[in-house]
Order: sequence, then structure tokens, then C-alpha cells
Amino acid sequence: MLHLTAKDIMTQKVLTVTPQTSVKDLAKFLLTHKISGAPVVDAAGNVVGMVTESDLIFRDASVHLPTVVTIFDAVFYLESPKKYEQELLKIVGQSVADIMSKTVLSIAPETSMQDMATIMHDKGCHLLPVLENGALKGIVGKADLVRAIAKEEA
Repeated sequence: MLHLTAKDIMTQKVLTVTPQTSVKDLAKFLLTHKISGAPVVDAAGNVVGMVTESDLIFRDASVHLPTVVTIFDAVFYLESPKKYEQELLKIVGQSVADIMSKTVLSIAPETSMQDMATIMHDKGCHLLPVLENGALKGIVGKADLVRAIAKEEA
């Protein structure tokens, strides 16, 4: 059995978008390239976020209003007002910067397949950028893992 790592199975030619990319252009980009998401990079090429089809779909979801309680003219949120604000921004967002996930789960080139699968499963993510010394070297998606598993089992 081979012990493959991220560098063995990653897609090296990474398609990226910028924070300024419009939501409409993002949708066209994902469809044209038949991909489910992309890293968001700044002018220097640094990964500043991730954006996926789920972020686009979220825009059309109905808003969940936070539950509040009023006591003596004071308003108390029973849920995080910050989360509500972030959800509202995603729904009305016009650019990738508005809808992207700013917390990026990334992996190193030496990350094992088992660790990649665990991260994807536990964190519910479908794409993992591969960073080396802060530089984007590739990306691993669930399809890459499935292909590698199929090859290992053959």
C-alpha cells in the first residue's frame, strides 16, 4: 500500500479568484471550470479565504433571525449577533469578499491521506489548499482523495 501525501495527489494548477470578483462572475467561473470552489487570493498571491458553491447557495437561503429577549429595555441576543451579521452580509453580498470564508483550513505538502480525510470529514470542508511557507502550491479536493483511494485499492 502506498503512503500518498498531499503533494502526490494535489492539483498543482490552482484556479483562484480575488476578493473583488463579483458574485455573478464567481458563479460563471465555477460553472465554466466545473469546480466546486476556489481559494481567494490577494494581489500578492496570499490566500485570504475560500469560496465555494455552498457560499453562493447560502445567498439564496432564507435569513434566520436571531432570538432576542427584552428585559427592562435591554435587548439580549440568545444567539450570536456577530453570526447573524455575517449571515446577512453573505446574503446581500455582491463580491467574493462578502461571501467567502475567511478562516482557511490548509494543509502542508506532506499531509497524509488519512489526515486529509479526517480534516475534510471533521470540519465539513471539500477543498484544502496546500501551502508551503505561506505560498499556494496546490489544492486537494474530495475527488482527489477518492481517485487516490481507488488507485491504492487497485
